[in-house]
Amino acid sequence: MTLYRDAALKALIPHIRDDDIVVAVYQSCFDWLALNPRPLNYVAVGAMGQASSHGLGLALANPDRRVIVLDGDGSLLMNLGSLVTIAHAGVVNLYHFLSVNRVYEVNGAHPLPGADKVDFPGLARASGFAGVHGFSELDPFTSALPQLLAAAGPQFIAMEVQPGKPYPRDYAYIHSAEARTRFRQALNRR
Repeated sequence: MTLYRDAALKALIPHIRDDDIVVAVYQSCFDWLALNPRPLNYVAVGAMGQASSHGLGLALANPDRRVIVLDGDGSLLMNLGSLVTIAHAGVVNLYHFLSVNRVYEVNGAHPLPGADKVDFPGLARASGFAGVHGFSELDPFTSALPQLLAAAGPQFIAMEVQPGKPYPRDYAYIHSAEARTRFRQALNRR
């Protein structure tokens, strides 16, 4: 496996439009904020497992914007039912990128239950996602991004990743009123 999370996120950056909403949690959040700070980054902290649900709510409320969810496998395991809810909500503007490293990384890299057996693309497929994709190499992932983000959602993209370069964990910012105010103002600026 040679797909590093930060390299995957860097490959995604050129495809993010100014009006896209990006929902990022935990380690993906810290990496994303360091790599692509922007007002429409929605920070869902203190709600492990809720990125997919927050993303769905934002997609339903903003049908004219793409909603990009940057989730972790440990987080998604805490809310697997959201996959079925998303798949059957009728949203065509939601793109769920899942970093699969089979540990609760931000909480000390504790192994996930069933880490060697869980099939995240299989779960999304069985839930009824419009498109399900899996990547473990950077080049195929990078090449597929334009088509993935042009396809009607919901799309589920599992990225078998290694951590990559460590980025600062700025808990003060992600828990701040500033982060929420900045997002809210950007969302309402139309």
